[in-house]
Amino acid sequence: MIDTFLKSLETGSGFWNPLVLGLAIIIALLLIYIIRGFGKKDYKKGTEQTKAFLSGNPEYSKDEMHIKGKNLYWGFTQALKSVYNVLEKMHNGNTSDYVLWFVIIIGALFIIIGVI
Repeated sequence: MIDTFLKSLETGSGFWNPLVLGLAIIIALLLIYIIRGFGKKDYKKGTEQTKAFLSGNPEYSKDEMHIKGKNLYWGFTQALKSVYNVLEKMHNGNTSDYVLWFVIIIGALFIIIGVI
């Protein structure tokens, strides 16, 4: 009876048995729980241990810690300042304008590729 049950689970590309898979998951979770038990017991929630390590720098408020895009890409914008100024003037924040330009450019690329 078990032999016919196991043959019915055989596929063309391997063997599928949900009971074996379930047992493997239970064993893996048990191993994870045992390994986790070897961890440090002196962890205390809500103390200095839960703060992010910032290479020894003090942690300020979120607004003071946030790196803005202009600071992050300063070298990039300085190197391409002439191009960036033109693009900044064209920027209006309307998504449909960007989608229209995307469609126009993709259409032009398809025409170029179709001719070649």
